[in-house]
Amino acid sequence: MAGLIPKSFIHDLLERADIVEIVDSRVPLKKAGKNHQACCPFHNEKTPSFTVSQDKQFYHCFGCGQHGNAVDFLMEFDGLNFPDAVEELAGIMGVEVPREQPENPELAQKKQQQVQDDAELMNKTARFFQHQLKHHENSKRVIDYLKGRGLSGETVKRFQIGYAPDAWDSLLSTFGGSAQQRQQLLELKLINRNEKGRHYDFFRDRVMFPIHDRRGRVVGFGGRIIDGDGPKYLNSPETRLFHKGSELYGYWHMQQAVRKPEQVCIVEGYMDVVALSQAGIHYAVASLGTATTSEQLQRLFRTSARIVCCYDGDRAGRDAAWRALENALPLLRDGLDMAFLFLPEGEDPDSVVSEHGAEAFERQLKKATPFTEYFFEHLQTDIDVTSDAGRSQLLNIAKPLIEKVASDYYRDTLMQRLAEKLRRETSQLERHFDKPQRQSRPKESVKMTPLRKAIALLLQYPQLAQSIPVNEELRALRVNGMDLLIALHKQCAERQMTTAQVLEGWRDTEYYQPLQKLALWQHQLDEENVEQEFNDIFIYLIDQYFEQRANALLKKEQEGALTRVERQEYQTLIQYLSKAR
Repeated sequence: MAGLIPKSFIHDLLERADIVEIVDSRVPLKKAGKNHQACCPFHNEKTPSFTVSQDKQFYHCFGCGQHGNAVDFLMEFDGLNFPDAVEELAGIMGVEVPREQPENPELAQKKQQQVQDDAELMNKTARFFQHQLKHHENSKRVIDYLKGRGLSGETVKRFQIGYAPDAWDSLLSTFGGSAQQRQQLLELKLINRNEKGRHYDFFRDRVMFPIHDRRGRVVGFGGRIIDGDGPKYLNSPETRLFHKGSELYGYWHMQQAVRKPEQVCIVEGYMDVVALSQAGIHYAVASLGTATTSEQLQRLFRTSARIVCCYDGDRAGRDAAWRALENALPLLRDGLDMAFLFLPEGEDPDSVVSEHGAEAFERQLKKATPFTEYFFEHLQTDIDVTSDAGRSQLLNIAKPLIEKVASDYYRDTLMQRLAEKLRRETSQLERHFDKPQRQSRPKESVKMTPLRKAIALLLQYPQLAQSIPVNEELRALRVNGMDLLIALHKQCAERQMTTAQVLEGWRDTEYYQPLQKLALWQHQLDEENVEQEFNDIFIYLIDQYFEQRANALLKKEQEGALTRVERQEYQTLIQYLSKAR
């Protein structure tokens, strides 16, 4: 949709939503005093450190440092961008997301209409292929093929599998009646045009598998050949709707069946995904004719802590597996797992399940080779590690790859195994490696000045803004961050808000990250003492302001430039400060 989402709508949405219900629908929570707890969904742990506060409408993991409001949770857990997360939350709450009028409304309206028209045409195309599967003259041949692959009518219907007729212009003649319609078909790569300007269908005489994005919209197609010459699979080229490196076949269907699977299995073909799902294995996905990308892996690691790549054992399958591992190295933080299963020649997940059953396939998944083993298995393929030259070569190849690894544990494991293969101590190898860039720890202490304490308390207890009037005069106090404190004070004084709502108002500013850290500050105060602490800080700041003002007036008096009104103000300030001390 065109236009920005109004901040006021997001504020109201967060007011209506209950983060406990949102999180609990995806991660079962248990009551723990005022808050709710669970094992963190973003890293592997046995003791719960993931806390959700109903009062603050905010979550925080004391283990990995992840935190935020309901929108942040949906972004991280479901792998959504910010607008989609707002759309998702609005859908849960049963409200429609409004949009602000853009600067160029005509252009925005045109783009919005284009997205709607494209989505409608792709869905019509999927239904067209489904219709052809049942009613085309080749229907029996195609249905017999699908039955021969062991697919039931229910499975075919659930995955919206269809048939692209063998004619040159079946789709074209159905949806390309005008020049404008033909242009749209061209741009969505549903038809092609030859050198003579003749249009023809892109997919012909193929079993068609619609590719859905994470919201369930058809964005592309994969076509499998039934017999004859040509590539086994033909995928939609890149379009304004379809980006191969971002989408995964079967991901949307997996999320409908099991939102948080214990593991995800990446397979090579569409038919493998469909056959596994029919057998009750609903956690398989396929990359779309390319190596599994970093973006795809990032989404899958948000979905599950374990990924198993199941490929053919031939050279092509092993090359695809290695490219996936290379892309995964920077993503493999502690608690995440990746393994590899290579099937014997002539077998694929579809055939294994058909011949031996789902349990046999899942037993093989459990025995999959851990990535730390496959890492060296692959690197040593053409290297003789019994020679000095070979060991030197292995060090040279492994070094830049190990330096990419995000996890301390996995990095240490790979270093230890490399040391064993090189017949060296780990300490001897460390000088060859760049030291990993360490991110600041989530519990890293911050020097808490009185002003930072006031901001932190205001974030955690926005109702404190009602206990003290906003004092604009404090802007004159030369303390870094005073303008921020006053802006926050005014924000919280305008209406009752939760911590989540206050922070959301600062999302697009330079202060968002620092404010998030202050919102997590452990103040070590009893609840009944919080307001007094906040008031005391303001008294301290006001004293600082009065002292600064008194010094300025004193300097002016020494210069002989003090007015009668200013002299009276100076005397009042001196009396106040002497009592305060």
